[in-house]
Amino acid sequence: MPINYDLKSNLEKESILNSYKLFLKVCDFDIQILIQSKKEDLNSYVSQINFQIEKEKSEKIKKISSLYIDYLQNQNRAQNSSSKNFYILINFKPEISNLENDFNMTVIRENLNDKFLKIKDSLSRCGNLIFEIKSQKEVEKIMYSFYNFRKSLRFA
Repeated sequence: MPINYDLKSNLEKESILNSYKLFLKVCDFDIQILIQSKKEDLNSYVSQINFQIEKEKSEKIKKISSLYIDYLQNQNRAQNSSSKNFYILINFKPEISNLENDFNMTVIRENLNDKFLKIKDSLSRCGNLIFEIKSQKEVEKIMYSFYNFRKSLRFA
């Protein structure tokens, strides 16, 4: 999960940059950072506010809520708000001969897990929240969103 670097103090920014430098030093193996940017969809949030407006009795609060919705929509249009997802891929190519027995598969898993923990620890120091993608279904959904971007917008 990204952090809003621009809102940090100068001391926090310096700390984040130093932590990121450490992250780059720790990753002495091949990685790839993928960034997926999606235009922010405020429809569900606006629907929730509209639902609350319908239940509200005070006309003043209804008016303020409607103005707030207009403000959000105008800001979203003007600034082209978007959300970003960052994915770190660990490049690992085992030799075919290493895949032949369970012991080697265990070693490979441990190796990948060690790399994941290094990345997680380093980026956590930068202030990022780290989520591990655990299921095949999650991987498929992410891959689909990259390769079929326009279609995935309709189904998200």
